[in-house]
Amino acid sequence: QVQLQESGPGLVKPSQTLSLTCTVSGGSGTTGYYAWSWIRQPPGKGLEWMGIIDYDGSTYYSPSLKSRTSISRGTAENQFSLQLTSVTPEDTAVYYCARDNGSDGMDYWGKGTLVTVSS
Repeated sequence: QVQLQESGPGLVKPSQTLSLTCTVSGGSGTTGYYAWSWIRQPPGKGLEWMGIIDYDGSTYYSPSLKSRTSISRGTAENQFSLQLTSVTPEDTAVYYCARDNGSDGMDYWGKGTLVTVSS
């Protein structure tokens, strides 16, 4: 059973950088065999896909967030990270990480972590 867990600060000040880590357990034990996405959901709104890191380290981002988003492998083999720069209160959302299993879609999700952008 694959499990994903998001971690990071729950409160970020405007103009600062939001940084989150996703830790993967179970399955192969590493992030090297699948693609992994970050998705967010602002309060009262729908899900927004932010970007993906592929098994070979290639990254792709939502055009609307591309200039502020960076996804990278973590220091551990079973982690990957999200950075979102120059945040505003509009970036307040529950942030999720998920495994992208190609035609099977995003088959495993973390429980999500609420990040509030406020001074």
